Amino acid sequence: MKTAEKLAAGWLITLGFMMTTLSAHAMINKHLMYKDLIGEHDYINDYAVAQLDTTAVNGIIFGLPSLALGGWLALGMRRQGKQEKNAIAQQMNLHLQSMFYRMIAENEGRITVLGFAMQSQLPPATAREFLDDQAKQFNANFKVSEDGAVSYHFDI
Repeated sequence: MKTAEKLAAGWLITLGFMMTTLSAHAMINKHLMYKDLIGEHDYINDYAVAQLDTTAVNGIIFGLPSLALGGWLALGMRRQGKQEKNAIAQQMNLHLQSMFYRMIAENEGRITVLGFAMQSQLPPATAREFLDDQAKQFNANFKVSEDGAVSYHFDI
């Protein structure tokens, strides 16, 4: 469905742009046609003027709504994408929070970056960042082992 919406928005914007450009071109040609008249005896091609008027009006009638509809579709898809992205991030955050609380309860307040990264399947840097944030919120203590591994100790 998203592909069809993207194609529809793209085609509508392209069609609208082409139509409004055609309309602008017709208006410029009409202006140049009148500007080129030098004397009073020059012949004005009424049929060509009528054709240019019709082209300009039709270009505006079909071009502006197409542009507006295509833009509306594109903006709607963008908003929907942002909402989906936020929902996924919020769901991921809730999942990490529940996993964090479960691990704290199971390990009596002690948690390591490696253990959390393994359970959550996050990269170590992301797991460390998450645990650092939680440690700041809950005033956790840190212990560094002999081999340099950091463990967080939360009071339960």
